[in-house]
Amino acid sequence: MGPDVPLLNDYKQEFFLKRFPQTVLGGPRLKLGYCAPPYIYVNQIILFLTPWLWGGVGTLLYQLGVMKDFCSAALSGALMFVTALALQMTNLYAKQKTVTVERMQIQNTLTDEDEFEFSSCVGSETVKFIIPGKKYIINTVFHSLLAGLLCGLGTWYLLPNRITLLYSNFGGTVVIFVFGWVTICIGEYSLIINTATETATFQALDTYEITALMRPFYIFIFIAVDLAHREIQRVYLFGVFRNPFYPKDVRTVAVFMEKQRRLMKVWQNTENALLDMVVVSAAQMLAFNPDLWWNRSLDTGIKLLLVGLLRDRLFQFLSKLHFAIAILLTSWTEKKQRRRSSAALIALNVAFFPVLLALVAVSALLSSPLLPLFTLPVFLVGFPRPLRSWPGPVGSSACVCSDTVYYRQLVPSLAAALQTALAAGGLGLSLPGSHYLCRFQDRLMWILVLEKGFTYCGVNIKGLELQETSCHAAEAHRVDEIFEMAFEHQEHTRILSPNPHFGHILTPCTVVPVRLYSDARNVLSGIIDSHENLKHLKDDFVKVLVWMLVQYCYKKSKTWESPGSANKSKQGSFPENQHGGAVKGSRALREEDSFSVDTVEDWTDDSDIFDFELSSRTRDRKEPEQLGLTPKVHLSIPGSVETQSQDFLPEMLPEDKLNRAVVLGLPAVDKGKQPEVLPRVEFSCSYSELLSIPEEWRTAPVPSSKVSEMRQRFPEEWYHFVLSQLDFFHLKEKPSSLLTDLMKDKALKDLYIHGVLSCCFGLFGLDNAVPAPRHVFRAYTGGIPWSAGLDWLTGKPELFQLALKAFRYTFKLMLDKASLGPVENFKELVNYLEEYESDWYIGLVSDLEWQQAVLQEKPYLFSLGHDPSMGIYTGRVLTLQELLVQVGKLNAEAVRGQWANLSWELLYATNDDEERYSIQAHPALLRNLTVQAADPPLGYPVYSSQLLQLPLF
Repeated sequence: MGPDVPLLNDYKQEFFLKRFPQTVLGGPRLKLGYCAPPYIYVNQIILFLTPWLWGGVGTLLYQLGVMKDFCSAALSGALMFVTALALQMTNLYAKQKTVTVERMQIQNTLTDEDEFEFSSCVGSETVKFIIPGKKYIINTVFHSLLAGLLCGLGTWYLLPNRITLLYSNFGGTVVIFVFGWVTICIGEYSLIINTATETATFQALDTYEITALMRPFYIFIFIAVDLAHREIQRVYLFGVFRNPFYPKDVRTVAVFMEKQRRLMKVWQNTENALLDMVVVSAAQMLAFNPDLWWNRSLDTGIKLLLVGLLRDRLFQFLSKLHFAIAILLTSWTEKKQRRRSSAALIALNVAFFPVLLALVAVSALLSSPLLPLFTLPVFLVGFPRPLRSWPGPVGSSACVCSDTVYYRQLVPSLAAALQTALAAGGLGLSLPGSHYLCRFQDRLMWILVLEKGFTYCGVNIKGLELQETSCHAAEAHRVDEIFEMAFEHQEHTRILSPNPHFGHILTPCTVVPVRLYSDARNVLSGIIDSHENLKHLKDDFVKVLVWMLVQYCYKKSKTWESPGSANKSKQGSFPENQHGGAVKGSRALREEDSFSVDTVEDWTDDSDIFDFELSSRTRDRKEPEQLGLTPKVHLSIPGSVETQSQDFLPEMLPEDKLNRAVVLGLPAVDKGKQPEVLPRVEFSCSYSELLSIPEEWRTAPVPSSKVSEMRQRFPEEWYHFVLSQLDFFHLKEKPSSLLTDLMKDKALKDLYIHGVLSCCFGLFGLDNAVPAPRHVFRAYTGGIPWSAGLDWLTGKPELFQLALKAFRYTFKLMLDKASLGPVENFKELVNYLEEYESDWYIGLVSDLEWQQAVLQEKPYLFSLGHDPSMGIYTGRVLTLQELLVQVGKLNAEAVRGQWANLSWELLYATNDDEERYSIQAHPALLRNLTVQAADPPLGYPVYSSQLLQLPLF
């Protein structure tokens, strides 16, 4: 996007021009965007001036001596309360009058949402437009009471006699009286007529109508300060109650409170307290004249308070000025930030530089953000906001995605490293509201200090997205440059060399050791497409699968107490429901589509397929169990609908009979045919049944010729070596020749030959050709095209998962052999496989197990990927290790200013355009990263921690 992208599109510009005058005036809508009758504007003006009218009545009666000041204020307040309540009742009446008509109205979607059709000066549409009313009845009464109280206090506070006694100037009295009542009218209109949208909006929705209370609240505070100042100095409040703030023993309490304030300040803010004491002591020593007001009129506590306030505001002023100058200069020096209006804006800021300094000073004095409008060099004093800037609990919201897991893993280690760095002073002067940015490879951690004391520090850590957009990448590249210049190019720098990025809002601080994953991605060209590597892939797969099947059966055998219990436990030891979602669908589909052969075997040529009644011999048929037969064999035919016979549903309703199956085209079935039963395996060693694989894993429909071929390819020496590594420590009594007997058992070896052949048949088919890279990738991801062998294999979920795991181990072994050299012996091969099993997760990034492995801190993770646009295969390896993470401190005022503009722009101006100017990359201000780090829904961090308390000692 170019630098001259519109700040607001045409629709938003029109919307903003209508909303802004309404905000300034407190609610009156004097710019509608369409033609409206004059009485709409006249009615709003009359309602706007109504508080002044009732206040004028009370003021006139007081000035004429008819009433005392408090009586006149009470009268004005009562009149305002009655008026406010009457206006709300009028709105309720108008709503009830038109509710039936509104329900029958057909809304025109092409009509502007703000457009109304007015019929008369006091018509229902007019009333509802001018006075929208309250959502809740309690607010109707409560806001009316507040309106009366505000009008009464305003009448009392703005009595001309009081103002004249205070200022002794008639002109000043008139100015204060007029502008004071305009202020009260604005507050009253926002409270009882129509609430204006505030520029300082914190949330998108105002569920409890709190916004209406904001302007009256400020007026109440202003008036209450004057009242409280007169009252809290007295022993008794209003002459009735004893003031709890007034000390019982003036001498002892004053001394105690002064000491308490000093100790609390030192405890909560040690570094600044030390600086303040040094300044106070230096001023004491340099003031040679003991009669100066500094020495004569102020005690030490007041001096420390004043110095602390000045120090805090001075630091804020410098940070805000740095931020303002950075925006001003980069609007021209950064080519992509140079707009057509940049020269004019710079000239105006230079010409009115004293005004700019005044704005910065006022912003610092109020401790409010310096708001750059649309992040242009147009500065406003923002609304005072909390240092956190965002409402809601800490860490309660984040845009969780697959990248979140990497931040969840590193945050505990990062918090421990920050604890050490904070205690050692490596992060500089850390205060509540300080922001830090950490960088490692593609990860960006945003740290916000929430609270700070002498022995603790509370922080919130956020993680930014890893999928870099162009704007994100441009700013991340600048961050890398800054850290590289500070930490990696030190040999080329001179002593006391200046910071080449001094004007940037990021200042490097230190590096901290953090235990996290380094991410390495490699192109596998020359490895995955090597004919030699692929040629050995099948043979290695057989070896890996043999090892995995033996290990699987050996682990299962540990749950059996004796060889005789193996057969009893075999059925329950291989549950079919423990498998991934990849094979659930095919099995469920097969079960749902199955039907019984016996449900159709009694149909004859003379039978009516639409006859809902069964033949007599079907009714008289006995259950298979009664005849001593085996259970029914269920088959599946596409297009058929499964049902149950009347034998199982004797009380079937007539309408349920419509769901009976209509089966057509079923092949002939021999009635006396029994289901295939595998012959019992006779082991030569009684302990062989401990390592026997389940019977159902040996039922693959493989030709006998392939079985003979697999016997020749079967790695018998490797099989014997794998068996020799078993210890059988869990057996209480075992013969010394156990391993030898197992190796000699041919029946056991045949079982493993059939098991391995079944898996090869499922993954590679019956073809002995060298697999292509594409087939290897699809086999690794579990996305092999359908075949009869794969259909059989996915019907055995545990075996399918073992085969898939074995293939992934084989692929990783192929990469290791290509990069590290061939495997020398069986012992080295076992070491490879045991390392894969204990220290690696080999799978896909999209797997749930991948995220679990990251959180469990597996030392290594591997994933295979494919880029179809470039036609390349890539390998991704995550390695867990302790590495140095770079930490830099951000200009806190720059962050607060950009967040204040973000809140104003999205919640007030509703400028949510994804390509808006204020979200474009700004390498000097890190504008895009700062927007990301804001709390949702305005920002979109992928991770946000809870409050982390870091003890500093």
